[in-house]
Amino acid sequence: MNIDILTQEQLVQLDQLISTSQNIIITCHKSPDGDAIGSSLGWAEYLRSRGKEPTVIVPDQYPDFLLWMPNTEKIVRYDKHREKCDMLFKIADLIFCLDYNTPSRVDEMEQALVSSPAQRVLIDHHLDPDVPAVLSISQPEACSTCELVFRIVWQMGGFEQLDKHYAIPIYCGMMTDTGGFLYNSSRSEIYFIIGELLTKHINKDKIYRNVYHNYSESRIRLMGYVMYQKLVYKPEYHAAYYTLTREELKKFNYIKGDAEGLVNIPQQIKGLKLSVSLREDTDKPNLVWVSLRSVDDFPCNQMAEQFFNGGGHLNASGGRLNCSIDEAVEIVENALKAYENKLK
Repeated sequence: MNIDILTQEQLVQLDQLISTSQNIIITCHKSPDGDAIGSSLGWAEYLRSRGKEPTVIVPDQYPDFLLWMPNTEKIVRYDKHREKCDMLFKIADLIFCLDYNTPSRVDEMEQALVSSPAQRVLIDHHLDPDVPAVLSISQPEACSTCELVFRIVWQMGGFEQLDKHYAIPIYCGMMTDTGGFLYNSSRSEIYFIIGELLTKHINKDKIYRNVYHNYSESRIRLMGYVMYQKLVYKPEYHAAYYTLTREELKKFNYIKGDAEGLVNIPQQIKGLKLSVSLREDTDKPNLVWVSLRSVDDFPCNQMAEQFFNGGGHLNASGGRLNCSIDEAVEIVENALKAYENKLK
């Protein structure tokens, strides 16, 4: 199967950029998820196989359920080591921008990123990329940035010499960005890639358990609380939503990642087309994080862009609202009315 995605010119350009660079940084978006961390770790492993010593810098904390992946101890958090990271950006000659389409998605790291004298390479699968880069590898149809990293490494002839330290994070990122291969994962290329990753002797069942069966008791109780007391079911729209306030999160000893995947659960309701999560930020007032999941051809990315200052993919998107949680509920209700015809 031909899974090449680079033109010959892009292939030569990328190879030369890597070969001629010494101070390499790999970046991803704020609140990194499995795809952001997985693609960063996998790409770093490939660069090491070429004799480079890249530094993975992430804007802030990532979920505890990703800490088990190989080489996470080498990741540098910008929010904890700003002075060191600023220096690294200043002396960098090559920066890889993974799993984000615009500089604002790295949050407080944006100024260091855009002011760095380094050349930048974008590898991403989100729509409308505007990261200033000498090379942009943007494939919105890809299931994940990890898929793109695999295909690039494969095309560059680097796969054979890599081991499970590369394969594990790549598989993990593909798995988490498709909800365990439940959505955006119907192309045959994805399963060809999985088959090749399995040749590196990874334990895909253990990877699944490490991510999805690795929560605290408090998280399980939070899940039950949301589904029993907070879920608002709107059968007239084939939709559901729920809210989580800062006080409720504190009550359930919330840590980053505890709300991961909750928005997928209402999709088990027969005939449901859209599920929306509204979660207050734990620190900043009047900031509500929005997650949307849909099925079939309902464009939750369009809804996210129109109503929630966000975007994403057809069936998995997100956004943010600068308002109270009650005002956020009103916006959701208005969004459901606006998309009533597409939801029925």
